[in-house]
Amino acid sequence: MQDPGVKPNTYGLPGLPAVQTLAGATITFALVSCVVALIISAAAWALGNINSNAHVASRGRIGVLASLGAAILIGSANALIRFFSGISIS
Repeated sequence: MQDPGVKPNTYGLPGLPAVQTLAGATITFALVSCVVALIISAAAWALGNINSNAHVASRGRIGVLASLGAAILIGSANALIRFFSGISIS
């Protein structure tokens, strides 16, 4: 297999710093949304348990797990991409 010699670079695309800033802001927004979802889900889980409503408690538990999983994936996105691609992301 021939290597075409094409490598990622940070100078070939005008506006790349703006896109990086936008991506960072999106990560921040997503993490804040995960925190809000975690709070709402934990409250639903607690209220469902207090009121003996298994459906609400179950949905709250699923929401807590989903928001925690999403926060872990979002927070580790740079490390995951760096690990699997071998590209140095600064």
